[in-house]
Amino acid sequence: MAGHSHFKNIMRRKGAQDAKKAKVLTKVQREIISACKTGMPDPNSNPRLRSAIQWAREENMPRDRIEAAIKRASSKDAADNYESVRYEGYGPGGTAIIVQILTDNRNRSAADIRSIFAKGGGNMGETGSVSFMFDNVGMVTYPVSVASEEAMFEAALETGADNCAVDEGIHIVTCTLESFGTVRDALEKKFGAPSSAKLTWLPKNTVAVSDESANQILKLIDALEDHDDVQEVFSNFEISEALISKLSA
Repeated sequence: MAGHSHFKNIMRRKGAQDAKKAKVLTKVQREIISACKTGMPDPNSNPRLRSAIQWAREENMPRDRIEAAIKRASSKDAADNYESVRYEGYGPGGTAIIVQILTDNRNRSAADIRSIFAKGGGNMGETGSVSFMFDNVGMVTYPVSVASEEAMFEAALETGADNCAVDEGIHIVTCTLESFGTVRDALEKKFGAPSSAKLTWLPKNTVAVSDESANQILKLIDALEDHDDVQEVFSNFEISEALISKLSA
C-alpha cells in the first residue's frame, strides 16, 4: 500500500506528541465547529462532523467538551468562521509536504506557513505542486484484535474499499473519497466503532532521507504542526528502522 511505511513512521512520531495535548484538542474543537457550520449539527446527517467526533474520541476529548463545541457552532451568535485551506511545498531532502489548515485569516496563515517552510529548510509551492504525488483517500483503522487479517480484508472488499493491510497491530482500510462514508459505516456496523476514520493524503512513493535530512524534516513538521491553524501535515519521507532507533536514543 502506498505510504504504508510512512504511516508507521507517523504513528511513532505521534507517540511523542503528548506534551501538545491541549493544542491538539483545540484543533479538534475547531474542526467540530467548522463541520457543524458547513453541515447539520447531527453527526448522523453530517459525515464530516462524524469524523471530527471520531477524532475527538481518539484524543480522549471529554464528551461535555464535544457537546459544547457543537452547541457553540449551532448558536446564532457564533462568530467562528473558519476556511479550509491546503498548502503544499518541499522540505529538506526533496521531501514533499501537504499542510491542511483551518483559518479565520487566510493572509496571516499563508505568511506564517511560508515563513515556517523557509526557516525549516524548505519552500512553499503553489497549490498542486506536490499533491499529485499523493492519493487523497479515506482511511479507517481497527486494532488487529477485532478480526483476523483475512476477515477484515474480506469485509473491506465487500464494503467497496480499495485496500486493506496490517501494520504494527493495526488494520488499515483505504477507499476513495466518494465511498468513505459507505465503507466506514459498513465496517462500524460489523466491527463496532473504528480506532480512527478520516480523509488523508497517502504518498504514492516515499523518499528515503539521510540522518541530517531526517532531523530537519522532523523539526519542520513539528513546527508546522505547532501552528494554531494547522490541522494536519502529510509528507512522503521515509526513515529507516536503524535511523529511527538512532533518533530515539
